[in-house]
This record gives sequence, C-alpha cells and structure tokens, in this order.
Amino acid sequence: MAYDISIIRPEMRAEAVKRRGDGWSPERRAAVKKGLHTLHTLEIMATNIYKCQITSKASDLNTQLTAAMCNEMTHMQDFQTKLYEHGFKPSKLRWAYWMVGYVFGLGSRMLGTRQMLKTGVWTETKAVHHYSQLLEDIEWDDDTRALIEKNQADEHGHIQRWDRLLEHPEELS
Repeated sequence: MAYDISIIRPEMRAEAVKRRGDGWSPERRAAVKKGLHTLHTLEIMATNIYKCQITSKASDLNTQLTAAMCNEMTHMQDFQTKLYEHGFKPSKLRWAYWMVGYVFGLGSRMLGTRQMLKTGVWTETKAVHHYSQLLEDIEWDDDTRALIEKNQADEHGHIQRWDRLLEHPEELS
C-alpha cells in the first residue's frame, strides 16, 4: 500500500480512538504490548536524536531535521495512544531510550553534518527492520497495522532524504 510521506502529521479524529484487544488471547495481548513498547521507545529515541541535532542556525538542514523530528513525535504519540487503547502503559524504561537518543544526537552533531546524516540513515534503517519484524511476527488489528505501515513508509522517506543529502551535500545551504 502506498502512503503519502509528505504528510508528516496526519489528521486524527476523536472517533479514531477506541478500546482495542477485547477478547484477545493473553498471548496475543502480550505480543502486542511488547511490540507497542518497542515501537514507542524507538520513536522516543529517534525524536531525541533529531531534537539534539538541530542547531539555532538558519539552514536547510535544520529545516529538514525539524520536519523529521515532528514526524517522529507523531509516531511516538501514535504508539503511546495505541498502548493506552489496549489498556497498557508506556514502558518504565523509556527514559533510557531518551538518553540514548540524546547521546546519538549530540554525539553525531559534534562530529559534523556528514555524521549526523549517517546517524539518521543508520537509525532509520534499524527502525525499518524493527517495523518489518513486528509487522510479520504480531497479529495486529487492521487500524494498528495500517498505522505501523504508514510510519514505516515515513522511515523509508527519512532514509531516502538523508541518503540524497549524503550524495549531494551541495543541496544544504
């Protein structure tokens, strides 16, 4: 299914929020909980990587990083919402992913633009892999599956953007 990755914050209406997972087996609920925790914490990390890479300088790169950060914040909220819809809470260990994002973001920023872009490609490639694995391994409800697929498409778009900028650094002014 094709998704419009130019939309970085899709509209969400109140009626889209609903209870999920009623009548599911304990095994299915456990798998969904584990999958949503994984996705939520990884999006926390990605958000913080981009947040820490953005400088106060007016530049095309900062604009691109801000758009990516906004998109990752949307993903983070998507998965937090899904956790609550299923009656779960975010992981108590999510602070660790915040810290990892902080370290990767600031560390790559200190090493320069090229390393920031490489960090983005590496992080998003890992995310796409996780998304694929979780889509394959877990029996999701249709709405959640569609959301995961859309967010995975966004991650592919980030990889393409950072790869293009690595190949054509002259596009950054």
